[in-house]
Amino acid sequence: MAAKSTLPNMVLCLGVTCLLCSAILGVAYAVTEKPIREAAAAKTSRSIGEVLPAFTSVEEITDGDVTYFKAMADDALVGYAIRSTVSGFGGPLTLLVGITADGKVYNTTVLSHSETPGLGAKCTTDQKFMAQWKGLDPSVATLSVKKDGGSIDAITASTITSRAYTQAVANALDVFRSINRPVQNSEQGISIDLSDDGSVAPIIINSGV
Repeated sequence: MAAKSTLPNMVLCLGVTCLLCSAILGVAYAVTEKPIREAAAAKTSRSIGEVLPAFTSVEEITDGDVTYFKAMADDALVGYAIRSTVSGFGGPLTLLVGITADGKVYNTTVLSHSETPGLGAKCTTDQKFMAQWKGLDPSVATLSVKKDGGSIDAITASTITSRAYTQAVANALDVFRSINRPVQNSEQGISIDLSDDGSVAPIIINSGV
């Protein structure tokens, strides 16, 4: 004889079903969390290797909504790989921009994007566009596309994506400058270089006498 369908029975069945589904999802998450995390870490490590010269150690640093990686070769600073996200034509465009200790762009790579296939998505395949970022010296180049009076050759028929890519690099350079900014004490005439490890090196540049 079939069980009579009642509201309590339906609630009980629904509750049991939800508990079983939750348990299955929990197990699946526990099983896949580590491999996903390891795969993401491996991808990040490869990307850092693409945008900076050889290094022996790397430290991930998060400052507010900015994340960057400080790369060292033994005790010498190699540079920083800075994650930079801007709005592209199709959505967020995220780059990893490698900047060496002398402030030059060593290389860039796209971490994620939503650009149009065959157009803006060429920011990951257009060799001419990608090559111009290698070794770029921001003290010489003007960081805007040539259509806007700058030094950057845009991807054909993808000016918006090219502008966004250029802005992402410019933003990363701003982060680099903020990491290495000197703080001026006008009253004492002291310039203090701040590094991301918190150390300071005061240099008297004007004693005021």
